[in-house]
Amino acid sequence: MYPLVYIVRHGQTAWNAEFRLQGQADTDLNALGREQATRNGRRLAELVQNPEDFDFVASPMKRTRETIQRIRVAMELDPGAYRTDPRLVEVNFGDWQGFTFPELEARYPGAGRTRALDKWNFRPPGDGAESYQMLLERVRPYFDAIERQTICVTHGGVMRALFRFVLDVAEDEAANLEIRHDRLLKLEGKSLEWL
Repeated sequence: MYPLVYIVRHGQTAWNAEFRLQGQADTDLNALGREQATRNGRRLAELVQNPEDFDFVASPMKRTRETIQRIRVAMELDPGAYRTDPRLVEVNFGDWQGFTFPELEARYPGAGRTRALDKWNFRPPGDGAESYQMLLERVRPYFDAIERQTICVTHGGVMRALFRFVLDVAEDEAANLEIRHDRLLKLEGKSLEWL
């Protein structure tokens, strides 16, 4: 059973807006992403009565660190008083990082179709590339070790993995979930709820 955890996807980046595979490429928030982070922080300020009771944790990537800093400012907290955990980084898309799907299709004909056959278990080419299943195996120990209320800023892939191991959502459904930048996900006990 999990304690109360609010999970936030980082704000939008230029690559998100272009539907470009980011993975572990270290990109910055765009103007909309900065607004989303601040709005999520205001919403958390409404929900969290005693922020000192919460652990604040982010993926170490630039876009998640800027998001958590903006959240903390919106909550009237020290923007730098949080920690990072490398297990929370996004799925690694290997050689596919930086490409849109039309660009990949031009470079690797049939790549999108091959991935679509088993999106959850598909591993792109390249050193360090991961499938969503590999990502799940990396992030689950972090969530399983949470002992106190937490605000966690991470990535879309990590949130898809949560639906898989918390709610046992089918692989295909989990791999294709829409994960928005402007909503909070509440984990508590064995439930997940969009706020």
